[in-house]
Amino acid sequence: MKRITRLAIFEAAFALMAFSLVAQEKVNHWDISKVDVSKLPPAATQPGVTFDKDIKPLLDASCVGCHGKMKPRAGLRLDNLEGVLKGGRDGKMVVPGDSAKSLLVAAAARIDDHIAMPPKHRPRPGGPGGPEGAGGPPPGAPPPGSTPDAGPPPGTPPPGGPAPQAGGGPGGPGGPHKPSKPLTEDQVALLRAWVDQGAN
Repeated sequence: MKRITRLAIFEAAFALMAFSLVAQEKVNHWDISKVDVSKLPPAATQPGVTFDKDIKPLLDASCVGCHGKMKPRAGLRLDNLEGVLKGGRDGKMVVPGDSAKSLLVAAAARIDDHIAMPPKHRPRPGGPGGPEGAGGPPPGAPPPGSTPDAGPPPGTPPPGGPAPQAGGGPGGPGGPHKPSKPLTEDQVALLRAWVDQGAN
């Protein structure tokens, strides 16, 4: 009986150790050492870059939709300086004084598809750039999911009614939330300058 108990304890400990290693690997999947930071644009030469004056407006326009007070994905808030410096579940995103070691800069520059923010979306088969290359069904074809006898697909308004919202309405894809716009190269350069100047 004691032997069975010891074996059960050993198996439980082993399972817990394996789970911890997997969890640790997930937490650290944003590894700056695996990113080619030589692709980053050079830092801007503007002196005295501050969060409130220069950086917050950029993050508000491009990042806060997913990393704000209402919806801090991965526990990361970018709507205030404290949140930016604290980081999220993936760890610290900014190394004050060293933009080349700051994940926020690499993510905003989108130089690596795995950490690009906003994420780079791959084209779907049959969509623009997909294998069929046509961007969907040919003109005049019935919508996907409909049959000649079944009438219009669900959600289609009656003739003269309001046009449907793509993605099924508020909060869904194509609803009132617009996709985030990536930072430009000049904006990433300004972000680099802010980090290099101490991230104040």
